[in-house]
Amino acid sequence: MEQLPSWAIDYKPQGPLRHRHFFAAEIPAGGDAIEGRVPLMGNSDVVLYLSRPTKAMDYWYRHSSGDDVLFVHDGTGVLESQFGSLRYHPGDYLVIPTGVTWRLLPDDNEQRMLVIEAIGHIEPPKRYINRYGQFLEHSPYCERDIRPPDELVAHDEKGEFEVRVKSRGYLTRFLYDHHPLDVVGWDGHLWPFAFNIENFEPITGRVHQPPPVHQTFDGPGFVVCSFVPRLFDYHPQSIPAPYNHSNVDSDEVLYYVEGDFMSRKGIKRASVTVHPNGIPHGPHPGTYEGSIGKERTEELAVMVDTFRPLLIAKSALTVEDPKYAYSWLPEAHQS
Repeated sequence: MEQLPSWAIDYKPQGPLRHRHFFAAEIPAGGDAIEGRVPLMGNSDVVLYLSRPTKAMDYWYRHSSGDDVLFVHDGTGVLESQFGSLRYHPGDYLVIPTGVTWRLLPDDNEQRMLVIEAIGHIEPPKRYINRYGQFLEHSPYCERDIRPPDELVAHDEKGEFEVRVKSRGYLTRFLYDHHPLDVVGWDGHLWPFAFNIENFEPITGRVHQPPPVHQTFDGPGFVVCSFVPRLFDYHPQSIPAPYNHSNVDSDEVLYYVEGDFMSRKGIKRASVTVHPNGIPHGPHPGTYEGSIGKERTEELAVMVDTFRPLLIAKSALTVEDPKYAYSWLPEAHQS
């Protein structure tokens, strides 16, 4: 065994409280799904990374402190674990529980992933399931939408196989003389799975539905929500763009996947915005009025709300939009 260098993230002091925007699409590709992770922001509960791997992992990885969610924006490939192989596609949330030994084998195409690394466990929201663990009828997704590993490949090779374990802020490198996925069968309720964002059924109403209706997963100190194509509010006097509001209990992070986000200007594909608690936010000038009469949105986005303040990683500053905090001023939208 061998201890590898510290995994500590270099965070930047917060500075003045402000809304922030990062052109995460400009983060360069490189490395594998673990080595190529670029930290964006985090706290003691969760860390958000962007990963654009250009090669397969030639080792296996195990996170011992919490679950990982990989949201696949671009690319296809295979998630390999002791539970078998699971093919992934754009729009998949890959949920990998604590202690699972895995590696990512991308196909030969462009890969882009938002990585949500929890310190603890990620589950469906409790209001979606009954006391027996079954999804309830009002849930926006159900058991049929969850894809477990679909092929169990038995391994009995001898040789030298590397497994890297993340624990206590470090990676420890282990070398095994047998294949780490030497499993011939498994049982139980813990296994990695995929859930595609396009299978999330939106909840709509005559008036604006608050963000909890978009919740997809629940984590320790944070939630994950999915914004998908849906009908706008259909009350005759409704205004589709959400009102100005304050997140008094959370920092709000939005990862923009596809489409035209109704309340924002200047946002690009794979942009990331952060709206911290303590100051209000809402539609950009003109978007509120421009939403009147529209019947639906085609936007696709992932939102992470954290209940502790987020710190911004220095590696994210190279792609920050310095003008975003002033983008609500009317003159910022004059042609």
